[in-house]
Amino acid sequence: MTSSVTTIGMTQGAGRRRLSRYPCLVRLTAAISHEDDWYVARCLEVEVTSQGRTVDEARANLAEALGLYFEDEPGFELPEPLIITPVDVPA
Repeated sequence: MTSSVTTIGMTQGAGRRRLSRYPCLVRLTAAISHEDDWYVARCLEVEVTSQGRTVDEARANLAEALGLYFEDEPGFELPEPLIITPVDVPA
């Protein structure tokens, strides 16, 4: 039995990153929260969300959902890299 894997690659030009199909990976950022009995994984660069019963399952499901999302978005341009930082708020 033969399997086929499509990966998402990235090209750069004119200060923008563009997704294309070639054997390479793009690293995106996921925020995972625990809500009731589920872990919810959200991609911070694009509006894709998934869930799972464990952190690993939520992350794997998000990766699968992102792969499907990008299949329908040929040449999608990623936003500039995110700046992730903690924020202190008085309690």
